[in-house]
Amino acid sequence: MEPTIACVVPCHNEEAAVGKVVRDLRAALPEAIVYVYDNASTDRTVEVAREAGAIVRQEPRKGKGNVIRRAFADVAADALLIIDGDDTYDASRARDLVNLLFDGPYDQVVGARRVTDDGAYRTGHAAGNKLLTGAVRSLFGNDVTDMLSGYRVFSQRFVKSFPALAREFETETEMTIHALHLRLPTAEVAVDYRVRPAGGESKLRTYRDGWRILRVILDLARRERPSLVHTVIAGVLALVSVLLGIPVIADFVRTGTVPRLPTAVLAAAIMTIATLVLLVGYILESLMHMRQEQTRLVHLSYPAPAYSPRLTARGAGIGAVSGRKTAASRRNAIALDAEQHRDLEQGQEVSPSDG
Repeated sequence: MEPTIACVVPCHNEEAAVGKVVRDLRAALPEAIVYVYDNASTDRTVEVAREAGAIVRQEPRKGKGNVIRRAFADVAADALLIIDGDDTYDASRARDLVNLLFDGPYDQVVGARRVTDDGAYRTGHAAGNKLLTGAVRSLFGNDVTDMLSGYRVFSQRFVKSFPALAREFETETEMTIHALHLRLPTAEVAVDYRVRPAGGESKLRTYRDGWRILRVILDLARRERPSLVHTVIAGVLALVSVLLGIPVIADFVRTGTVPRLPTAVLAAAIMTIATLVLLVGYILESLMHMRQEQTRLVHLSYPAPAYSPRLTARGAGIGAVSGRKTAASRRNAIALDAEQHRDLEQGQEVSPSDG
C-alpha cells in the first residue's frame, strides 16, 4: 500500500498568493491532497484556493497555532506537509522534503530558509531568529538551524504525539522543542525564501511575536527542564542568603551574640526557601520524565514512515496510471468535502461513513 501524503496551507487574507502555492504543490506532489485552512480571511482566499484545486476548511479562531492544532487533529496521512500560503517558500521543493522524510525515515524534515531576494527577510526578523534559535539550541540541543521555518514535513507519529498548545506564530517553536526533547529524528533541506508577491502583507510583527516566542521558550524551559530552572532560582536565593548571613555569622564568631536577629532570621528563611525550590525542581523533573515516557509511547504506537519506490519520481513523472489514480482520488476527496460542506450548511448531519 502506498503511503498517503497531505499538504496543509494555513491562510489569512492570502488571495494574492494562495492559488500559486496550491498549484505548485499539486505539480510537485500530484498524489497528495492539498488542504487550505482559511483563518478568518476577509478577501477571496477561499474562492482562489478552491479554484486552484484545494480542499478548503475553516478555522475561525485567529492564529497559526490554532490552525495547526485543528489540522493535526483532522488530517491523517503518512506524511503531512505544512507551508505558509504567502508564496515566500519554494513549494516546488515539496517532493524533496517528502522523499527525505521517507528515505530517513525521519519524523520531521524542515525547510531551512535560504534568502534569495533582498528584503525577503527583514533584519529584525533575521536577528530575532538567530537569537531565539540560539536560546533553544542552548537549552534543548544543537540540532536546529532555522527554528521558525514554516515549511516542514511530519510523520504521522510526530503529528499524533504533538500536543499543539500554541495559538499563534510560536507554534514552530513548539514543534522544534517537541522534536528536540523527544530526540525525534529530524533533517533539514535548504529551500529558497523570497519576497511576498504584490498585494501580500506579512502577519508577523517583529517585537510582539518575538516577545511571545521568547515567552514560550522560557515557559517550555520551565516545564521541560524544571531541574535546571529551579536549580538556577535556588542558587540565586542561596547566594542572597549567604550574603545576608555572613555579617551575622562574623558578629557571632567575634562577640558570641547575634545583634542583628532580624537579618539572621531573614537569611535562614531565604535559605529554607532555596532548599524547597530545589526539591520542587527535582519532583517536577520526575513528573516530566513520566509525561515524556507517555508521549514517547504514543509516538511509538504509530509506524515509522514507510518508503515507497514510487515516491522517488518527481512531479508528474510518477506515471500515467498513477497520475490518473491520484487525480481521481483528489477529485473524489474534493467532491466529498464539498458535499459535506453543503450538508452542514443545510443543517443535515453527516454520517460517519461519509468521512
